[in-house]
Amino acid sequence: MSALRILQLFPELTNVNGDAENALVLARRLQWAGIDAEVVPLAAGDPVPTAAPAAVFLGSGTDSSLVRTLAALDGIRGALSEWLAADIPLLAVGTGLELLGRRIDLPEGPLEGLGMVPGEASFLPARVAGDLVVDSVWGRLLGYENHGRGFALDSGVTPLGRVAAGTGNGDGADGVALGSLYGTHLHGPVLARNPAMAMAFVAAAAPGTGVDAYARGRADGVADAINAATLRRLQL
Repeated sequence: MSALRILQLFPELTNVNGDAENALVLARRLQWAGIDAEVVPLAAGDPVPTAAPAAVFLGSGTDSSLVRTLAALDGIRGALSEWLAADIPLLAVGTGLELLGRRIDLPEGPLEGLGMVPGEASFLPARVAGDLVVDSVWGRLLGYENHGRGFALDSGVTPLGRVAAGTGNGDGADGVALGSLYGTHLHGPVLARNPAMAMAFVAAAAPGTGVDAYARGRADGVADAINAATLRRLQL
């Protein structure tokens, strides 16, 4: 069996908060379970992989890189649609999520996004930076946020979860859960910080293998301890 390919989209443009390393977290957990997995970085302008990946990760970048990242995403739009139709999990963080939406507000004017997520990114009253805690189907997720825009989902679209501390989308929710596409403002990287969410991606990347029972490791205890300390500090 060939190695599962964990696709890391444009890490040279989308890793200012370490979010591209979510791909490495997933690959490591699969390897702990005895599944051969490898991280495959896709640079802007590279040809679309001929083989479908097991999972796709899109991190967050600076506003100055948005136009370049959008052009790179547009170049693989067809493949992204095919992968999502096949229920391949895709996680987009920060500006990665914004670029998959319809529009991003910028000081120089709006930037039209890919339109794959029914939502728009608009300015918050002030930039937010600090702890973000989100209650999700995987339990309480922790990380940090650092952004000047919220993200308004269309009516009826499901967010990733409800905000217990922090800002997230700006309306009491954070991110989006749309089929196999997940978006969030949680940096960290989020899978390293939240073992339950990481395990859900393990199961989605290797369905039917039963690896979810074996992909745990010592990192879980470290993440749990860090999260418990943060929740005590936040009095949650």
